[in-house]
Amino acid sequence: MRRILILAALVVSVIGVAAAPVPDAKPEEVGLSSERLALIDRMIDRRIAAREIAGAVTIVARNGKVVHHSARGVVDLESKQPMRTSTMFRIASMTKPVTGVAVMMMVEEGKLRLNDPVSRYIPEFKGQRVAVAAPGATGGARGGRGGNTTPPQFTTVPATRDITIKDLLTHVSGLGSGAMSNSDIDKVARKEGETLAQYIPRLGTTSLEFQPGSRWTYSPGAGFETLGRIVEIVSGMPLDQFFRQRIFDPLGMKDIAFWPTDAQWTRVASVYQRGANGLTKQTPPNDTSSRGIYFRASGGLVSTAEDYIPLGVMLANMGEFNGKHLLGRKTVEMMTAAHVLDTLPGRPAGEGYGLSVRVVTDHTRRGAMLSDGTYGWSGAQGTHFFVDPKEKLVGVLMVQTSIPEMQRDFEDLVAQSVIR
Repeated sequence: MRRILILAALVVSVIGVAAAPVPDAKPEEVGLSSERLALIDRMIDRRIAAREIAGAVTIVARNGKVVHHSARGVVDLESKQPMRTSTMFRIASMTKPVTGVAVMMMVEEGKLRLNDPVSRYIPEFKGQRVAVAAPGATGGARGGRGGNTTPPQFTTVPATRDITIKDLLTHVSGLGSGAMSNSDIDKVARKEGETLAQYIPRLGTTSLEFQPGSRWTYSPGAGFETLGRIVEIVSGMPLDQFFRQRIFDPLGMKDIAFWPTDAQWTRVASVYQRGANGLTKQTPPNDTSSRGIYFRASGGLVSTAEDYIPLGVMLANMGEFNGKHLLGRKTVEMMTAAHVLDTLPGRPAGEGYGLSVRVVTDHTRRGAMLSDGTYGWSGAQGTHFFVDPKEKLVGVLMVQTSIPEMQRDFEDLVAQSVIR
């Protein structure tokens, strides 16, 4: 009997470790202040009381240990289901850094190069053309994606060069980056049931918004979905399987997926939009567009805060996690360097752009407490994460209402908790 109890205890111990891949620590053990970290909860509570958000989950780690993990408010205003640390969120474009890691893995293995033209892997991208607005043209400000029924008027000229892998990672390709390019994408829109392999080649027939490399303009979907297809091609694996086998499982990220299970869906927080009359529940269109068929490398993942933070901890530790090197140190340095500076049109002051992540190049010009070199990204429904490599600090904010100033508040509140 004693032997059985010992074995049972060992099983429980193993399960406990697996359930929390990033260990806990008291804030003071890693140079943070418990009292100061409590200000994060107060900020969230104020937002809830003002009916700006329904609830949120926040998590902070330093030196590879979680020192703050809190759930406030409710998952849904109608059901009043309490927010829990196990709540799942549509992380939208926080999917992009995961795709960035996947691309850099393929670079490490020599299966692609950053300066490779996209056409090397998807021939339809050879010889694209660039849209040029017609003189005096009006309309199409939302590129056919926001209810605008007047398509933009433009002609096209040849692109000076083919777009590259690096162009897509840094949002300087012009693919799906504005009204003109998106109006072309609308003409070849993905059909229900199509995969990345079936849809992405059609993007190569569309016009670019500007000459490659001439400016920075965010490509919400097309750019990174194309990268997702390239990862499939060079790895020989469907993107969801690649993410699971090469990234999620090694990092212990169990509650993250392109399409949650039925059991997981019961833990997914509702999305709300702020307005003059408070919060209005939204139904994201992507809730019905993937269904385990189309793996949106640009923004399709759903995750808990606890399951996303290992990605940040791995990057903060220069590619290493629990004794495994998912990326090499030089690879992480390359990924998180500022390849696009704020001198290029389209970038805000003090903030450059790396390979799938924003990079703080001058925290004083950006008006933030985080160190120069801090990197991360955000999601359309308000989610946000950052890694401060100088301080070995990682923060994840999970919320389902877009409030950019709340993301900055979260960054500052985490930064001000550093006491040594």
